[in-house]
Amino acid sequence: MIKVSILGTGNIATHLFKTFSKSDEIEVVQVVGRNKKALLAFGPEEKTTSDFSNLKSSDIYIIALSDDAIQSISEEVKINNGLLVHTSGSTSMSQLSKHGRHGVFYPLQSFSKSKAIDFNNIPICLEANTKEDLNLLKKLASLISKNIYEIDSKQRKSLHLAAVFVNNFTNHLYHIGSEICKENTIPFEILSPLIQETAKKIESLTPYEAQTGPGKRGDFNTISNHLEQLKNPEYKAIYEQLSNSIQLTYGKEL
Repeated sequence: MIKVSILGTGNIATHLFKTFSKSDEIEVVQVVGRNKKALLAFGPEEKTTSDFSNLKSSDIYIIALSDDAIQSISEEVKINNGLLVHTSGSTSMSQLSKHGRHGVFYPLQSFSKSKAIDFNNIPICLEANTKEDLNLLKKLASLISKNIYEIDSKQRKSLHLAAVFVNNFTNHLYHIGSEICKENTIPFEILSPLIQETAKKIESLTPYEAQTGPGKRGDFNTISNHLEQLKNPEYKAIYEQLSNSIQLTYGKEL
């Protein structure tokens, strides 16, 4: 049985708590958070606390908080001989170096409290300052996921940057597409099969091979017409910048 304490009550903390609680081989000893109202969702009072200086004994303490809070919480908590890890993609493991045993437990996924998620296929990226603790994190990760990777802090920063492009920026483009549909009384769900096919295609093709559209073809008339349609100057600049990047990638200049 691996004993785990979760420090935080946000999206990642919520999903880790729900996932760990389903395993017979993981015991969530305690959930810690400043927000007393949020703590109510994590079980009885004896399992929760808003006092970061009052931590129960656990094998692993997981900081599931914003990147800005990681170092200050690391400085504040006393965990005796436990292993302290954070869940951040862009924060170095060294921010926890005050503690003799420290590492990273980074689930690479976009989390929303209201959206249920299956951890089984989520990549979990691990790092620790000792081989023994890396093996402990592998054991914990293997209880909830089948995709486990050893990723160091430098690699993880680059991975997080790549994730922002493929997830956050892509979702913002969905928002722009949704706004264009709304302005023209078109149901956004018409685009759903296209979105799904584009995502599915890169299971068998590289993104480079899967690219289509006027930028790839060098279809300047269509690009010009699209730019004329766009009245929002920010959307126009995004369209122009992305079209230019695609054309440079495939050897066609504007």
